[in-house]
Amino acid sequence: QVQLVESGGGLVQPGGSLRLSCAASGGIFSINAMGWYRQAPGKQRELVAAITSGGSTNYADSVKGRFTISRDNAKNTVYLQMNSLKPEDTAAYYCNAGIQYYSGGYYIAHWGQGTQVTVSS
Repeated sequence: QVQLVESGGGLVQPGGSLRLSCAASGGIFSINAMGWYRQAPGKQRELVAAITSGGSTNYADSVKGRFTISRDNAKNTVYLQMNSLKPEDTAAYYCNAGIQYYSGGYYIAHWGQGTQVTVSS
């Protein structure tokens, strides 16, 4: 059974940095796109950053120049380096991955359980 396990969230002061990790495991043949989403209280979940298996990236305008997404395909892991954090970055951050269970199969979207990021002085 596929699992996505996130880590690295926490409390940080404005201007600080955090690095999130998300490791996928269990019955994986291949992974195409991986990404990070976030959801603040009372708001819809939004895409923060995404990366393809080939390394192409996409960012929300609000995080461009501050956040960097990367992945280690050998470890089925995606990272989100967050610098110059702002209070408005406070949210639960969720990892997402499109996972193929066998050759020629469909890619199925999977979600992690979420990790809280709080930016506050």
